[in-house]
Amino acid sequence: MIKSMTGYGRSELRKENKDIVVEIKSVNHRYADFSIRISRYYSFLEDRVREYLQNYISRGKVDIYISIDSYEEDNKLVLLNEGLAASYISAIKQLKDIFNLQDDITVSTIARYSDIFKIEKKEEDQERLWGSVKEALELAIKDFIAMRTREGIRLAQDLSTRGKDIVNIVNEIEVRSPQVVNEYREKIETRVKEFLNNVPVDENRLLTEVAIFADKISIAEEIVRLKSHLTELDVMLNSDQPVGRKLDFLIQEMNREINTIGSKANDLYISKRVVEIKSEIEKLREQIQNIE
Repeated sequence: MIKSMTGYGRSELRKENKDIVVEIKSVNHRYADFSIRISRYYSFLEDRVREYLQNYISRGKVDIYISIDSYEEDNKLVLLNEGLAASYISAIKQLKDIFNLQDDITVSTIARYSDIFKIEKKEEDQERLWGSVKEALELAIKDFIAMRTREGIRLAQDLSTRGKDIVNIVNEIEVRSPQVVNEYREKIETRVKEFLNNVPVDENRLLTEVAIFADKISIAEEIVRLKSHLTELDVMLNSDQPVGRKLDFLIQEMNREINTIGSKANDLYISKRVVEIKSEIEKLREQIQNIE
């Protein structure tokens, strides 16, 4: 079943001393565009997240937010900047000598200068962390795809209904088309007889004129192609693969055929039906912009 490009999914997972939150949301876009927001400390995961999501999302502007909070008490290290500490001690000793001060330098004295200490998080086990993040991603993407699928079902139903409506109108045009030629023959025969004051009409000449007109307004090929496109529409709507771009192209071809029918139609009834089909095709085109 086709999927919508609009979707949202969220998951929360506590694992390996980590609280992981993943949010995925997407809107329409011509291509696949991933925007991943994650703490700089965990930026090494970004490529893996993108590669993972590409297996499930082929189209749409996708925003991914990943929050990773550690609740380990020993996940930080305090490091000493020995060079800076030595500089402080040297300066204090120089101060003592210049001003003949009492030498009372202690550890507590130097520890007051907090910039000699640097707090760092312990180095992460990247493979272990990725396993946890991937699990949270799986939960979020499941939720995300479920919403896209529900939206896709509604879109497919609407598109299928509109496609059937177009088929019905095309059938009406197909029935009407031969009648246009017959009416033209009757009209031209009546006018010729009136002009010639009931003088016998050259039947061969009349048939030639009608044949030329019939060829000029013939829309048989366009109707066949249009019906073929509408059949293909049903096939695509039941596909398990992303078909948004193919549907977009198919709509362009349908529009081309109905425009040709409209330009050839020398009949008010057919012209009105062409306008109705164009309106439905435009609605199809708008809806297809939402399909992955």
